[in-house]
Amino acid sequence: MTGDPGLQPERTRLAWRRTALALTVVTVLAIRLALTGDAAGALLAAAVVLVWAGALTVCWRRAAGTGPIRVGSRALPSVALATAALALLAVPLVLRGM
Repeated sequence: MTGDPGLQPERTRLAWRRTALALTVVTVLAIRLALTGDAAGALLAAAVVLVWAGALTVCWRRAAGTGPIRVGSRALPSVALATAALALLAVPLVLRGM
């Protein structure tokens, strides 16, 4: 039985694009906050950029439809892990900025 997928593929691509946009905004804010600090802030900003680049690669491939679409794919867990890592890396930046 083959069914019409409807708008589900488009909604999925848009969700991946929103995720990439949100991660980009968080990264830009973390870099902005880190630039007001010392070398430790610069190291945290570098770590944030590395995590962002990895997550953006996954999000972009999925949003473009070129990423893996199989059950059990590691795309979602890797982006979730990157999001958690960005949150953990942002905590010291925010505490230093206060």
